Amino acid sequence: MIFGPMFDQFVNQSPISVMARATIEHALSASALDALFEDTAERGYTRELLFSTTVDLMSLVVAGKAPHVQAAYKHLRERVPVTLKCVYEKLQNLETGVSAALVRHVAGRGQGLITALGGTCQPLLPGYRVRIIDGNHLAATQRRLRVTRGHSAGPLPGQSLAVLDPVSMLITDLIPCEDAHTQERALIEPVLALVEAHDVWIEDRNFCTVDFLIGVARRGAYFVARRHGNVTLEPQGKFGAEVETETGWVSERQVWVCRDGQRVMSVRLVRVRLKQPTEEGDWEVEILTNLPAEVADAATVAHLYLKRWKIEGAFHELTMALKCELNTLGYPRAALFGFAVAVAAYNVLAVLKAAMRAVHGEAKVQNEVSGYYVALEWAMVYAGMMIALPAEQWAVFGSMSAQQLAKYLRRWATKIDMEKIKKAPPRKPTKQPTRRIHDKSPHLSTARLLDRAKNGRQRKAKTRNQE
Repeated sequence: MIFGPMFDQFVNQSPISVMARATIEHALSASALDALFEDTAERGYTRELLFSTTVDLMSLVVAGKAPHVQAAYKHLRERVPVTLKCVYEKLQNLETGVSAALVRHVAGRGQGLITALGGTCQPLLPGYRVRIIDGNHLAATQRRLRVTRGHSAGPLPGQSLAVLDPVSMLITDLIPCEDAHTQERALIEPVLALVEAHDVWIEDRNFCTVDFLIGVARRGAYFVARRHGNVTLEPQGKFGAEVETETGWVSERQVWVCRDGQRVMSVRLVRVRLKQPTEEGDWEVEILTNLPAEVADAATVAHLYLKRWKIEGAFHELTMALKCELNTLGYPRAALFGFAVAVAAYNVLAVLKAAMRAVHGEAKVQNEVSGYYVALEWAMVYAGMMIALPAEQWAVFGSMSAQQLAKYLRRWATKIDMEKIKKAPPRKPTKQPTRRIHDKSPHLSTARLLDRAKNGRQRKAKTRNQE
């Protein structure tokens, strides 16, 4: 067993790092990853470079322990029996289905741990399984590929749709697409395959198509979708009385969704007149839903749609706390695999937050814990911890049941110094905008600017004293 004085020292000094490594061993064991690849890959194969080793390489990069794949390769050189060129060839040929399966596998293992921990969040709509979906386009990469050189436009390596479970805060599914210019609506069929009876799917207007709304309803599920301008509606009556909420005034009426002039389904149209405009400048939002009014009134529907921000928060953590977009990976499959590994790492962080919720409470974790500082401590301590406690000594956590590991995670969570991972207080808004100064020179001396400001303060102070 690993437990000993050295292990206890890391538990006491950096419990987050210990929790992360134990969770990784449980959710990303080498044997399970290699079996996943064999079951999922259609054309790929394994000779010398195992899929689990490829995940380890990319994990070092997305978690900030190595700046790029080449650095990670050098760090794990003794474990990688192939050349760097072979590693890159493996990455650029990994099928997107494998990346999607990796996310599902880690989410499944993480779900078991969160349930055993008792660290779930309050459900958005009790009695229903809620899912939030949104798209994410990977940022432009460097022009390393021959076909991208000479172009002034940035090459985009792909996009993906992500599905978030707001109760566990896990990204349960990823739908990768190599073509960054593909409309998100073209990826709806794989999404419908994930819909189960009594689900509630919350989505932005990009997913509000007649086919998707009908597809969800036919599966015995429900949708809460912002209306897209291309969706034709026929009113069935007038709007009811408005109800004031925190964000605006809500009212609703029954409407027909039409296609080619024909009525195809009856839904509720919830209108929200906002107190503050959206980022696009909209003062009014229309939401379509097939939820029964006795289950969710108009105000509840508006509140459900407002919770879309949870997946935006997940994307923010993927960008700020983890390196989910690697601009050195130009091949779409390699870039999408990197994003999938980042999502897997995010799910590990979600398990750590669940352990904190189980011990410190949901409100404290949601309002005070910074995912950035959690990931930072993990990155800072991890390398040294793995030298002191090599990988083979962590294998015990891979064979533990979710209930067994949850007991340790809960115990270690009590040792976390919450002040070290506390969010920074929000900055106060600037009272006056900074006056733009048009300099004649392309560069300035910071030392001279400081001296000039200091002398100005001294002259003002001297003038006040003389008065």
